[in-house]
Amino acid sequence: MSGVSVAERARLSWLLVRRALRSASGRLHANPFLRWRYLSPKTDRLLIAPQELRTTDPTRASEIYAGRFAFAGKIVICDRRSPFEMSAPSDEWAAQLLGFGWLRHLRAADTGIARANGRALVDEWITIQGSWHETGWRPDILAERIIAWLSQSPLVLQDADVQFYRRFLRSLSRQVRYLRNAAGDARDGVVQIRIGIALCFACLCMAGQARHLNAAVRKLTGELERQILPDGGHVGRNPGVAAELLLDLLPLRQAFTSRNIAPPPLFLHAIERMMPMLRFYRHADGNFTLFNGMGPTNAAEVATVQAYDDARGEPVLNAAHSGYQRMQMDDLLAIVDTGTPPPLGLSQEAHAGTLAFELSSGAQRIVVNCGMTAINRDSWRQLARATAAHSTVTFNDASSSRFREIRAFRKLIGVPIVSGPKHVTVEREDHADAVMLRASHDGYADRFGIIHNRMLTLLENGRRLEGEDTFTPRRGTSIPAGEEDQFAIRFHLHPSIKANRLADGHSVMLMLPSRDVWSFDAHEDHVELEESVFLAGNDGPRRTLQIVILGRASHVPRVDWTISHTNRTTPPQPSSRRDRGDEPELPLE
Repeated sequence: MSGVSVAERARLSWLLVRRALRSASGRLHANPFLRWRYLSPKTDRLLIAPQELRTTDPTRASEIYAGRFAFAGKIVICDRRSPFEMSAPSDEWAAQLLGFGWLRHLRAADTGIARANGRALVDEWITIQGSWHETGWRPDILAERIIAWLSQSPLVLQDADVQFYRRFLRSLSRQVRYLRNAAGDARDGVVQIRIGIALCFACLCMAGQARHLNAAVRKLTGELERQILPDGGHVGRNPGVAAELLLDLLPLRQAFTSRNIAPPPLFLHAIERMMPMLRFYRHADGNFTLFNGMGPTNAAEVATVQAYDDARGEPVLNAAHSGYQRMQMDDLLAIVDTGTPPPLGLSQEAHAGTLAFELSSGAQRIVVNCGMTAINRDSWRQLARATAAHSTVTFNDASSSRFREIRAFRKLIGVPIVSGPKHVTVEREDHADAVMLRASHDGYADRFGIIHNRMLTLLENGRRLEGEDTFTPRRGTSIPAGEEDQFAIRFHLHPSIKANRLADGHSVMLMLPSRDVWSFDAHEDHVELEESVFLAGNDGPRRTLQIVILGRASHVPRVDWTISHTNRTTPPQPSSRRDRGDEPELPLE
């Protein structure tokens, strides 16, 4: 922990102590001499099965029947062995296998073979890992499995004999009771909400669990109040969290109604707050903006959730609690990160993207952030979290927030953000002919003595974005010349954009798939086209380009730039392969 300030050391130590205590408590729960506590009174039947809102793919049923299990970008072929006996190629693969969310694909196939296969796989898990497994009984995976088993119980139990029915219910009851006792051992954040959801589902769907409903509701509503901000965003600041949680919260609301139990008001209020944020974060093409761990958008699932939104009004423009601003004029949309990092214990997935923005025109994204991949996340996570992976300013190749990794304790506490911008100022003006945003952050003030200020203005009926980045000293009237004032202003382009740097060195022509042509102009400053990678593609990482403006803040304290639509229909001929926007030779592994 060398190089860590006293304050950072204290905060890290406290986080480490809390996680160590939770881990020790989890091992205690796993002790075979104490497992008798989870032999709960028998549940003799299921009362209801929750609705499943997640997308299904019936063709995957045949793959699973053939012993081919593809999760998180990894494929394991079982060759007549149980998947629960195979060595997991990654932690993500194991989590998806043991969470049993894939049962919904078997149910969608709606065949006797799929039902028998699902039942056989559940029975194998009970036999192999039903008493204990280090990964399979982790509270986060346990919560996922309980929800999946309850939701897909019609698949598993249809045509089942009495012996399997009782075996299934005994295992489910034991898992629920274990989760109830081990909930506090899980990592903070979304996992705690999902545990509350799983426990509420168990109380509503299983006979003999009703006496635990009040405690489960208190657990869930307490976490929702703590983690869902007043504007509906999540405290971890990932735009996709609201949609993911609503896929479970909406069926849970229906489960309360099915049991003739009034849903708790705090629970309903949380859903009402989260719904509008689905519109706030989305571009016109249906994809969420790529901040703070957001990866590919499952458009079908988001559309399913939005079908439950009765209001369906225009999205809010100022999500001050979540730390985002939405600027829109006609078809031109910019979404800007104007927030500070989440609290230490909730920052393991957060990014250092303060004052980054994304820009889209109609259904075409133009400027993006790199985002997070849906596969091989461990390989890309820290690269994606860096400021350089966002469309904003970096100083001296450093991120505006500082990450702290302690290798010996990485599995325990992850890689949290230990410091970052403390003060982010925001001023906004909305006029009939312009939308203006002024913002600043002090993420580089302690290390380099520099404040980053950014002004964005939408003009000309959604045909022009004007930007201004200025660098002011934390103290004094000017930034002293030195070796720690090198800046890079980055504009990551969507992979569908073809970019051509013009001969003047100040401009770049951008051709959209629609053949619309836009122009990036840095006016007095030179621009470069460099390689980049778009991580949030549905088919995995994709090569792309980024526009970069380089300089020294002591010599160039202000940079003006413009992105505007041009009437030109034929772009200039490129002078080199890279200027044509062809895919650069960027290794993805």
